[in-house]
Amino acid sequence: MNPVDLLVACALDATIGDPRTWPHPVRWMGKLVAYAERSIRRFCDRPPSLRIAGSVLALGLPSLAFLLSWTLIAAGTAAHEWVGRGIGICLASMALAWRDLVDHVGAVADALKAGSLEEARHAVGLIVGRDTNGLSETEVVRATVETIAESASDGVIAPLLYLAVGGPPLALAYKAVSTLDSMIGHRNEQYRDFGWASAKLDDVANWIPARITAGLIVAGSGVVLLNLRYLWRSGVIVLRDGHKHPSPNSGRPEAAMAGALGVQLGGSNFYQGLRAERPVLGDSVEPLSINHVDRAKRIMTVAYIMAIAASMRLLWR
Repeated sequence: MNPVDLLVACALDATIGDPRTWPHPVRWMGKLVAYAERSIRRFCDRPPSLRIAGSVLALGLPSLAFLLSWTLIAAGTAAHEWVGRGIGICLASMALAWRDLVDHVGAVADALKAGSLEEARHAVGLIVGRDTNGLSETEVVRATVETIAESASDGVIAPLLYLAVGGPPLALAYKAVSTLDSMIGHRNEQYRDFGWASAKLDDVANWIPARITAGLIVAGSGVVLLNLRYLWRSGVIVLRDGHKHPSPNSGRPEAAMAGALGVQLGGSNFYQGLRAERPVLGDSVEPLSINHVDRAKRIMTVAYIMAIAASMRLLWR
């Protein structure tokens, strides 16, 4: 993928986003995973067989996504170079989720500013996996800021990096890995064996992007907040707290954002009524408020722009 096509794909995502009425490869992947799980569980009900079947699915879906997207681009290029480029740009834009993240976060912020906590709970429930019915305003803000930081990596910057390295086929293979992890990569009784390989593959795929994202958030905080003190604080918190999260990757960008904003993230969450404790990241320099959602969104966007510039520079070389 050349730098111009990459920039056009980013612009297309920023302009159109992810209209729910349009076909999208990630939604197809989700339906395929759900169908595969139902089919597999009819025949596999013991841990060894579930782990084997889950491993085949974890490797098979990304391979299929890579092969189909590569074939589609190759077929378009065979017809005409510009047809192939157009298909590649469209697929690349579908691998990116900046606009979708901004729209969802904006819905939460708008509801909070309007004083509708119930609407804010519903809006944040669309982008987080935890229970949201009883969240206070502060907890809604915390969930939103944590999602901005984590999604900055796996929904925005990671697919961009994979686009720069391997074009749309590799980026969509990464999206397949991410989709599998979000659907079956849970560390609970139901998915401990079936989702084991998907969770491990997602950890590997996000190891480098998560750390790059954390660094970009640190740099972005200095640009957005116009003070090197925030940049320094963000970097210190990443080094101090980034490794505390149960995930080997999610804690890095979340710690960077916590340090940039001067807030504490983490703590108690509930999943299907069950309490789960997350380590506290950052220092409570100031209490969480709706203003932190707006700041986090700006920092994430600046980090994304930096990543686009770096990716284009890499492709030019």
